[in-house]
Amino acid sequence: MTWSVYLLQCGDGTLYCGIALDVAARLAQHQAGKGAKYTRGRGPLELVYREACGTKAEALRRERAVKRMSRAGKLQLARSMAGTMDPQ
Repeated sequence: MTWSVYLLQCGDGTLYCGIALDVAARLAQHQAGKGAKYTRGRGPLELVYREACGTKAEALRRERAVKRMSRAGKLQLARSMAGTMDPQ
């Protein structure tokens, strides 16, 4: 199974970064209020970036790197993926 790093844009304009094996299922958890505490009450949530990483260790390293980026850097990642993301 392939792990992925993802970015969500919350309804209040903030960004949330996480990792998951199944990004679509994890997004559904977030939307149902059963995901990360940070995303609860911040809907609607939109998946704006996803990057396949392979192993969990690689995904955790990439998540750490993304979380250290500035907001502008994260938005640039999201723009780089705009129109190229599939719903999976």
